Amino acid sequence: DGGSSVEEVEFNWDEYLEDTGATAAPHGSFKHVDTSLQNGFAPGMKLEVAVKSDQNTYWVATIITTCGQLLLLRYDGYGEDRKADFWCDIMTADLHPIGWCEQNKKILKVPEGIKDKIPDQEEFLQRVLKGACSAPANLLEGLHRGKNPLDLIAPGSRLELQNIRDSLEAWIVNVVENVGGRLKLRYEGLEDSDKFDQWMFYLDPFLHQVGWADQHGYSLQPPLAIRSLKSEADWQEILKKVKEEEEESSVPTDLFKDKPVIGVHSFSEGMKLEAVDPMAPFVISPATVLKVYNEKYFMIEIDDLRPERTISQTYICHVNSAGIFPVQWSLKNGLHLSPPPGYPGQDFDWADYLKQCGAEAAPQSCFPLLTSDHGFKENMKLEAVNPVDPEEVCIATVTKLKDSYLWLQLEGSKKPVPECIVSVESMNIFPVGWCETNGYQLRPPRKAIVNKQKKIAVVQPEKQILSSRTVHDGLKNQELNSSDSVVINGKYCCPKIYFNHRCFSGPYLNKGRIAELPQSVGPGNCVLVLKEVLTLLINAAYKPSRVLRELQLDEEAAWHGHGETLKAKYKGKSYRATVEVVRTADRVADFCRKTCIKLECCPNLFGPQMVLDKCSENCSVLTKTKYTHYYGKRKNKRIGRPPGGHSNLEVAMKKPNKRRKRRKHFFVHKKKRASTSVDNTPAGSPQGSGGEDEDDQDEVDEESLTEDSTSEHQDEMLEESEVSEKKSLSSSPTQSELSHSLAQDRDKRKRKLRTFSFSDDENKPPSPKDIKLEVAEKLQLDSNPLEWSVADVVRFLKSTDCAPLARIFLDQEIDGQALLLLTLPTVQECMDLKLGPAIKLCHHIERVKLAFYQQFAN
Repeated sequence: DGGSSVEEVEFNWDEYLEDTGATAAPHGSFKHVDTSLQNGFAPGMKLEVAVKSDQNTYWVATIITTCGQLLLLRYDGYGEDRKADFWCDIMTADLHPIGWCEQNKKILKVPEGIKDKIPDQEEFLQRVLKGACSAPANLLEGLHRGKNPLDLIAPGSRLELQNIRDSLEAWIVNVVENVGGRLKLRYEGLEDSDKFDQWMFYLDPFLHQVGWADQHGYSLQPPLAIRSLKSEADWQEILKKVKEEEEESSVPTDLFKDKPVIGVHSFSEGMKLEAVDPMAPFVISPATVLKVYNEKYFMIEIDDLRPERTISQTYICHVNSAGIFPVQWSLKNGLHLSPPPGYPGQDFDWADYLKQCGAEAAPQSCFPLLTSDHGFKENMKLEAVNPVDPEEVCIATVTKLKDSYLWLQLEGSKKPVPECIVSVESMNIFPVGWCETNGYQLRPPRKAIVNKQKKIAVVQPEKQILSSRTVHDGLKNQELNSSDSVVINGKYCCPKIYFNHRCFSGPYLNKGRIAELPQSVGPGNCVLVLKEVLTLLINAAYKPSRVLRELQLDEEAAWHGHGETLKAKYKGKSYRATVEVVRTADRVADFCRKTCIKLECCPNLFGPQMVLDKCSENCSVLTKTKYTHYYGKRKNKRIGRPPGGHSNLEVAMKKPNKRRKRRKHFFVHKKKRASTSVDNTPAGSPQGSGGEDEDDQDEVDEESLTEDSTSEHQDEMLEESEVSEKKSLSSSPTQSELSHSLAQDRDKRKRKLRTFSFSDDENKPPSPKDIKLEVAEKLQLDSNPLEWSVADVVRFLKSTDCAPLARIFLDQEIDGQALLLLTLPTVQECMDLKLGPAIKLCHHIERVKLAFYQQFAN
């Protein structure tokens, strides 16, 4: 009864990792999962795409990245300029393989935006298409269009499975269930019985498409374990039926193109070795090569010296099979070798045993080289299949590592299981969150560690409704831009995050440590991938506590995402802070870019796009001083949050006084960076005006990052600071209450402009001083904006320099009331405008609002 009550507690990986102090195994270490997420398209492939401005013409585009059924494309001719990148849905967009236009008499025409860059269209196409790889035609057209290849293995599909126990025979199996590429298989002919069902990942070397056995000379025979259940005539009738229905239930052959290739072995019958039984991978035992079938396959038998034994433990192997080792491997690695049952005494000696058996040891050359470059470490957590009950996927902890092998302790299994020995390339281990992502039950630990006080309900504010139509309806017939949502059926939605080691690392991050980071992280669950990325960055800092403080959540955070607790260690002290990360893939690119700017490094240092030769920000030609000018926070003089608080208030301090000096004990001051200072330190080194100041800063890091509660005295000072800020920014007290509130909002927005990422329209980022609102002459309105129709709004916009944006207002049916609700963040998010046009548009909206309050509000 006690155990059943624990089952009802919803397991949460984040809380569990926090409470156990453990880390998750990196997503990149599970190569089979990474392969299963590929959709058949790859960055660098080319295709022909309808031009947005003229649907009757097409142009060649290159795939930049993929995410589910969405492709991020860039028209050829833009080079490294990503401002025109756009998302396309394979299911709805007009996409075709290279050569389709020529075959179907369609027009290939250079888009207007790059016409001046391509004087000779024919010569340009010949050059860019030479040796180019076209996107697969079968994934762009027909029944398989837009489908992840993995999803083509649907329940009812048929495959062939080699018998790994008896001989090199194969039999047809039906797919009962497909969980993220892990297939539940049932032998053909046993439709009503699940007794002999097997679970296997689709890339397993022993699983093949129908027809494989005939092609390679193996016989199609049901395994001995089920052969007696039906007569020979019945089995032949079943085989005949399968061949008649082969086309209906077949799986595309190219689905198996990523399967590991089986090489040629050099084992001989009678050779001795050490082995782990895949059906009971708990001990390492002496074993014998019982039979060699051909150059690829041989049979292993686990040695058993008991005269009364009736059943032998045998299984088929190939040269790359996991769990086979040369003689003395256990001894050399300090591991226990379990003597064969019936062996006299407990002290097993290989030399005596070989002499006793009259056998030779398999030479080292028979075995593949083992690697320790895999990313796993002791105490890491992952999800693993229970070898005793393959239906179960359990929480697993890495307890030991030797070369390419892990010792896993499974938690939460129905029956206690000893430590399992698995290869790092095993297809029965998965990253943290895999079960949740694929809707499969993960076995929780028996004694779930749940601290209810830590659970916090976060209520996200509703977005403003612009009109009666949703944003989705407004974009229904338009191409997706690079910022649109890329969440696909709740599955893995975050693309790979690349660390671009050539980019400028800024004052906080150690360039040497950045160079040691993996090339990429993910794909996977957005929160988990971004948490891993931020943790790697914190650990790559000169002073991890400073980076953690820069990343910590404040009240101006605009993501409305997911609060994650991150940790840092520095000078023997541990720090922690809440950092907000985005939940969906459509916001990942912007999140990465703005985080880079927050850390004053190149905006491309990490993100979903790989920088190949040249960074689009030209960060290699900018000195550190110039980078601080473009991306630094020199004008943001902030008072950091008090311990346990979540406010970073921007205030302008002109004259220090005694009151402010005392506040230093309660608040953490972020280091000021003066724009007039000259910094001659080399790029990538720590930035600071004086060592003494930085030491002081580190002493108060702990106050900033701990979660202790604030005293009443500090709360009063915080409120007083907020009030004084508002007073300093408010307009004349003689204005009406509405005008007073409007002026405050406008001032806040002006200050916040500095925190937005800059436009990508040019490689050289603009200086913040260039982004400002110009004072225009006062607007006089002939009618009340609250009564404006959509046509009135469009007419007003056409009279301004934002006339090209009128079409968006018409499509989204924005009337006068909706117009007065618009703000800069809303315009950027819902209208998908870059910062420059959005500011210009909001300038005119503010003029309307001001005129409304002055002329009609009373």
